Amino acid sequence: MQQTGYGLSRKLDMAFDDAEKKVREKLKEQGFGILTEINVQKTLKEKLNVDFKRYLILGACNPPFAHKALSVETEIGLMMPCNVIVYEADGKTVVAAIDPLSAMGVVGNEKLKEIAAQVREKLMAAVMAV
Repeated sequence: MQQTGYGLSRKLDMAFDDAEKKVREKLKEQGFGILTEINVQKTLKEKLNVDFKRYLILGACNPPFAHKALSVETEIGLMMPCNVIVYEADGKTVVAAIDPLSAMGVVGNEKLKEIAAQVREKLMAAVMAV
């Protein structure tokens, strides 16, 4: 697992389609549903007529934690859902997720920190299980 300033990622020796299927399964096991999907490759081809690698953005939501966070800070919805990405890089597939501690940290509400830490653990578990 690699961590950037804002995300958690893993590079896998796995086909893109297999990684996508598995990340969906593992997110579901951790209580996340997929609210949005953006196929970046397809969108860039349609809108700009440019070729791009396979790249998928999944907007994941864990309803109990979303409810807790929204109850603490109404405008935290600006930071939702938790984005999880799957893309091809150097013959491998990368699966990465936003680090909720980083995302929610910009808000400066200490009550969100505990919620973000719990969501981070669930996202990390899902990414590590792929």
